[in-house]
Amino acid sequence: MFDLNSLLRDNIKRLVPYSTARDEFKGEASIFLDANENSYGSPLPVKYNRYPDPMQWKVKYKLAEIKGVPPQNIFLGNGSDEVIDVLYRSFCRPGIDNVVLFPPTYGMYEVSANINDVIVRKVSLTPDTFQLDMPALQEAVDENTKLIFICSPNNPTGNSIDRSDIEMILNNFDGIVVVDEAYINYARQKTFISELTEYPNLVVMQTLSKAWGLAALRVGMAFAGEDIVNVLNKVKAPYNINQSAQDLVLEALKNIGQVNEWIKDAVVERDKLAASLESLPQVEYVYPSDANFLLAKTTDAKGIYNSLVEKGIIVRDRSKVELCGGCLRITVGTPEENVTLVKAINDFK
Repeated sequence: MFDLNSLLRDNIKRLVPYSTARDEFKGEASIFLDANENSYGSPLPVKYNRYPDPMQWKVKYKLAEIKGVPPQNIFLGNGSDEVIDVLYRSFCRPGIDNVVLFPPTYGMYEVSANINDVIVRKVSLTPDTFQLDMPALQEAVDENTKLIFICSPNNPTGNSIDRSDIEMILNNFDGIVVVDEAYINYARQKTFISELTEYPNLVVMQTLSKAWGLAALRVGMAFAGEDIVNVLNKVKAPYNINQSAQDLVLEALKNIGQVNEWIKDAVVERDKLAASLESLPQVEYVYPSDANFLLAKTTDAKGIYNSLVEKGIIVRDRSKVELCGGCLRITVGTPEENVTLVKAINDFK
C-alpha cells in the first residue's frame, strides 16, 4: 500500500512553510501594504512592483482546461529541473535514501541527486532497444529507494518506454514513480496524466520548453495527487515563477492551434530527416524516435561534430554516454536547417 507520509523526510513533515502575506487573507483588496514593495510602481511599462502569485493559480486554471486535470493536481517549477530538485528535497534523506535511474537518460536526475547527497542506483536500459531491464530493476530496489525516474520518450535515445513496464512498476513499487514526459507531444504513446487517479504514487513531469516553444521562460509542470502537490508547494521557494513568465505563459496558452501545427510539422520533418540521414555513408543507423530529435550512430561522431561546429551547426555529441557510442543527438530543425545539416554531414570525409 502506498503511504505518502512514510516516504516524507522527518524534517519535511515538521516543516512550517514560508507564508506570504497574500496567503493569509481571503477576499479582495485594493491597497497592499503588507510586503514592503515599492508602492510607487516600477520603471517598466508593465507594473512589476508587486510580487507574483506564489501558487500561479491563473496559469494552473488554464493548464487544467488543456490537460483535463484539476488545478490542485498541478505543480509549477522554475523549469523541470526545479521539480526534480524539490522531489529529492522532499522525499530523500541525504546519505541514506537512494534513487533508481535508467541510463542513458536525462543527466539532471543524477546531477540533482548528487547535489542533494542522494545515492544513485543505475539500471542500464537494454542495448539497442533502450527498454527497461525489469529483473535488474527488481534487484536494485530496496527499502531506502524513494524515487524511480523514467524518461519517456527518453532523452537521448528518443524512444518511448513500454507502457506495461511502467504500469508494473507503479503497481509494485511503494515509493514514487516519476514519469518525465518532456517530449510527449511528439509521441505515439499517450500521456500518463490520465492515470493519476489510479496511481497515488505517480508524478508526471511535462514542460513548456519543447512543443510550446517557451524554453526561455523556464516553466516546468508536474501532475500528481493533491497530497504530493501540497508537499512540493510546501518545499518550493515562495515566488518560484516570476510574474513576467506567468503573464507570457497565459498568453501562449491561447495559441494551442498553432502549437499543434508545429508539432505536426516537426513529426513530418523528423521522419524526413531520419530518411535523409540514413542515406548518408557517414551514418550507420538512426534510432526510432518519439521525440523532436534523433539519435544517429555515425562512423566518426567526434569528427563529424567538430566539422559541424566549424560550419556553425551545433548538435550534441553523445558518443561517450552509456550505450550511445558513436552517436550524435540531432534536434529536428526547420526544413531549411535540416537540408543544410544533411549536406554538411555528407561533406565530411
